[in-house]
Amino acid sequence: MALGFDIPDYKKIRIILDTDAACEADDPFAIVHALLSPKLLVQGIVAEHFNEEGSMQRSYEEIMTILHAMEMEVPVFKGQPGKMAEDEVPSEAVEFIRNEALREDTHPLYVLCQGAITNVALALKLYPEIKDKMRVIWIGTHGEAPRKAPFREFNAGNDLEAANLVLTSGVDLWLVPSLVYGTIHIGIAEIERRIKPCGAIGEHLYQQLIDYNMGPFAGWTQGESWSLGDSPAIALAINPACGKFKEIPAPVVAEDTSSEVDESRPIIRVYTEIDARYILEDMIAKLELHYK
Repeated sequence: MALGFDIPDYKKIRIILDTDAACEADDPFAIVHALLSPKLLVQGIVAEHFNEEGSMQRSYEEIMTILHAMEMEVPVFKGQPGKMAEDEVPSEAVEFIRNEALREDTHPLYVLCQGAITNVALALKLYPEIKDKMRVIWIGTHGEAPRKAPFREFNAGNDLEAANLVLTSGVDLWLVPSLVYGTIHIGIAEIERRIKPCGAIGEHLYQQLIDYNMGPFAGWTQGESWSLGDSPAIALAINPACGKFKEIPAPVVAEDTSSEVDESRPIIRVYTEIDARYILEDMIAKLELHYK
């Protein structure tokens, strides 16, 4: 069952999803939210690494699993195999980002980044002409400087060079830092009751989260709940007013992922809070309408 409504064409935006989909359990929820949202014209999904050998390929395979479960076809591209390196050959994902940014279209382009930002960084490095052709929303960093890292921020830490390249590039950047993306809390019981019944994709979303929660790498979780920290990238593309923000000089990401001050850096938007319940209810309602 499709949604019973559409929106005017002039309000729609093109998006590229850049995702380390196999890293842990929140990326697939964000991907599904994007694919079910009529405002978002998904031009392609690009696989991101998470600083482990073979991780980009695993992300690619998880994206394909999601599309199969949803019975959808969307172009999917393999990204860089790891963090940025000198004289790097651009992947098909980097070339796709460039080509889509330069393509003439009345719908603005947003690149929604849910992991390390290597693919976007290399695209900006190799093809600086795309800087003014897109908006980037990134889940990453500890946000406004100065801020000592309370923990090593995963997405920025997986490619520090890429993080700082994007932060200094001058691209139109909206940043969702750890203090904000960590607030998208949902109980696993709610996922079982409301999301699991929503067809094959609902079952997949539930089971891959349960499997991760019971595995050896989930020591950071609370046990009965999850933080769907990648979902703000989708929600802000749909509704930029679902959170509050500041416009400040982009922070420097230090070796330990602390945010350090550099007033000479470009001005970016940094979200300071977000409506978690709006995000979750919008995603769940779209799942229920499509699959129940």
